[in-house]
Amino acid sequence: MLKQSLNFKLLQKLSPQQIQLMKLIQLPTQAFEERLKQEIEENPALDTGKDDADSIDDDLSNEYDEADDGNEKIEADDINIDEYLSDDEIPNYKTQANNYSADDEEKNVPYAAGTSFHQSLKNQLNTYNFTEEERAIAEFLVGSIDDSGYIRREIIDLVDDLAFTANVFTTEEKVISVLKRAVHTLDPIGVGARDLRECLIIQLKAKEGNKIRSLAIAILEDAFDHFVKKHYKKLQEKFNISEDELKEVNSEISRLNPKPGSSYAGNNKIAEQIVPDFSIKIIDGELDLTLNSRNAPELHVSREYNNMLKGYQEATTKSKSQKDAVFFIKQKLDAAKWFIDAIKQRQQTLLVTMNTIMHYQYDYFLTGDERRLRPMILKDIADKINMDVSTVSRVANSKYVSTPYGTKLIKEFFSESMKNDQGEDVSTKEIKKILETVITEENKKKPLTDEKLSIILKEKGYPIARRTIAKYREQLDLPVARLRKEI
Repeated sequence: MLKQSLNFKLLQKLSPQQIQLMKLIQLPTQAFEERLKQEIEENPALDTGKDDADSIDDDLSNEYDEADDGNEKIEADDINIDEYLSDDEIPNYKTQANNYSADDEEKNVPYAAGTSFHQSLKNQLNTYNFTEEERAIAEFLVGSIDDSGYIRREIIDLVDDLAFTANVFTTEEKVISVLKRAVHTLDPIGVGARDLRECLIIQLKAKEGNKIRSLAIAILEDAFDHFVKKHYKKLQEKFNISEDELKEVNSEISRLNPKPGSSYAGNNKIAEQIVPDFSIKIIDGELDLTLNSRNAPELHVSREYNNMLKGYQEATTKSKSQKDAVFFIKQKLDAAKWFIDAIKQRQQTLLVTMNTIMHYQYDYFLTGDERRLRPMILKDIADKINMDVSTVSRVANSKYVSTPYGTKLIKEFFSESMKNDQGEDVSTKEIKKILETVITEENKKKPLTDEKLSIILKEKGYPIARRTIAKYREQLDLPVARLRKEI
């Protein structure tokens, strides 16, 4: 049985404007520029440029029409056009957003020019005397080479693909013959190898032979695992060589290129470029923070839309099409004002958050010494600026800051704290830096084990367990003691 009842609920909902602001805050500079371009294309009420901005400010009001909640239809006659047209002088920030800095200049991401890697390899095949079948196999093999210069697939799979996709029926022996006779001789030397071992051997065989290179080839062919795992004693016994000879072999192999494809300059890829969102400089011994607004145009509400509203207001008779146009204009003007306001709030939020982080880590930004980084979590910053932790996270996770010591990801400045032997809180970043320094300065002939590293750090005042040392070492991308050993 149906019945009616009255219920009261207290709900918290984000307005569309708040959602828009949160999305803008989390965008890094380059993505923010794309978002600006998209909004300008979609909303004709937004204009760019600086020429007419001041005069437009005098014509538009800072009042928002709150009657439209999205659930009821509003007629054109219900819209108070005077709220959009006024002779009163109003604050700039409601109808204009200037994202330019005096020092900002437009920069484009550079593209590498030249012939592509795979096209270069195919061009080299023209110098070989192939049969029709061999050329098809050679071109297929070149097309199977990845950006590092390797053929990762099994030969039998390539034979099947040749039959199904290129209508070339051949054998494994024929494919291997073309691979070794032609593909392995292409420049850069080492391309077409099926693994690291084969890649290094190809490069050594391409050089003029001598005793050390012949020994290096023998070691890679017959004792590759021992060499990779740095079992130097076993290598000396197996090949009956001295430590000096093994050292020369190691030096010879270390000069080879493990990724021949990546060294090719004509890959036609976009040159990777990090655009910092903030810049911190030291001026007269003080830190100076600026927000990078590169390529972000100055926005203001369109004068044309303002004139259209005036025309409607002054018209003696109003047709249905005019009323529909006014309703459309009203929506676009509201969206333009909200977007401009969101940009202003984004800039303010980013600056306030980064400024707080900068002063929290003042000693680090002044000196560049990572050992002076203070323990800092998202809540520390959120409490200081009276914002939610999620807002600070949006700022930190995808933003970069340019410092005198390089461009850094902001979230790298956040770290947990640990107690030293004096009961003081120290950053895990500081401990990792000390650990990295100890490993760098160790005797490479007798590298320190994790247990010994733990003892050394305890002597320095940081009581850390061996498994924690292993975790930090892995995070620093440092191998175990045996793999750090040198002859």
